[in-house]
Amino acid sequence: MPGIDECLLEAMRLPGARGAAVVDWTSGLALGTVGDSPGGDHETTAAEAAELARLAAEHRAFAPQDDADWSPGACPVEDLIIANRDSYHLLRFVPTTFDSSVFLHLWLARDEGNLALARIRLGEMAGRLVLG
Repeated sequence: MPGIDECLLEAMRLPGARGAAVVDWTSGLALGTVGDSPGGDHETTAAEAAELARLAAEHRAFAPQDDADWSPGACPVEDLIIANRDSYHLLRFVPTTFDSSVFLHLWLARDEGNLALARIRLGEMAGRLVLG
């Protein structure tokens, strides 16, 4: 099972990957980063992405209609996709057995990347990621 560094290196092998991070949305801190960061600062990007993740994870407006699990450690949102003119930002929540507030953030070039493939691969990575 891969740790943070191995997971980030795997994310950077995706076509069009510009940068990746593992972020704690509670604190807004990057637990690990690789590649470039929008605006050039990984910590600022992590804090700003954490605000979006927290909004989606903590508000029922973004939950599935039926059987949403709102117990501690369970996030009813799988991922967020933000698209702009030249890139995609994919935030994938990491399920854990403890009260987790961690997500993977992948910055993907729009003209080189494959959003569907990236979403599938990040889901696989999040399922294998070992934190601790």
